[in-house]
Amino acid sequence: MRRYKNFIVDREDAAQKLKEIIPMARLKEESWDIIAVSNGGLAIGASIKGKLKNPLNILFLEAIYAPNNDECEVARVSESEELVINERLVNSFEIKYDYIYGEAHRKHEEKILSSIYKYRKGHPFPSMKDRVVLLVDEGSESGSKFMTALKTILVQEPKAVYIAVPVIPSDILEELESFVDDIFFLHEIDDYVETSLYYKELEKIEDETIEKLLEENK
Repeated sequence: MRRYKNFIVDREDAAQKLKEIIPMARLKEESWDIIAVSNGGLAIGASIKGKLKNPLNILFLEAIYAPNNDECEVARVSESEELVINERLVNSFEIKYDYIYGEAHRKHEEKILSSIYKYRKGHPFPSMKDRVVLLVDEGSESGSKFMTALKTILVQEPKAVYIAVPVIPSDILEELESFVDDIFFLHEIDDYVETSLYYKELEKIEDETIEKLLEENK
């Protein structure tokens, strides 16, 4: 594990290295939609896009945690109220599904709708029907953000879906591969711990930055 520590400088470094393996000519010619699944993913997505005219957006997601444990994520909900549940954890902790659905509704009403109005001025997430989509994040501990985004977007019948992520656990990579056309990644890690460990610098994305990136890429 030690040899993996801090091998990416920052999000800009990650984006530039991803651009070396993403087919940038196709991304431009086919006007791929660059969709972030987190604030950090939005920063990386913006750097990948650069001066290109590709659409850039963020899909708002919220984690649902186990009762009395705000560090154990058991499900995740998207802004279209698509829900992905970690069945293993839910069954292990004997969590009632009524709790999951209730929390999903609450998070959607209190968190996601607030983000839509704050950052996207109330505009809904655009349809991805017949579009080519590139989902972006800065890392992936559990794969829940990508899985929830995929569940949200695949029902819209896109033409193709790709993933770009600097670091990813081996088991999550294998799981996601069956749902997408390709995955562009820098490092596949067997003993994945947490994303921040693999960056020298991973600053918090401020609200003003999110607003600026989305405003510049409307």
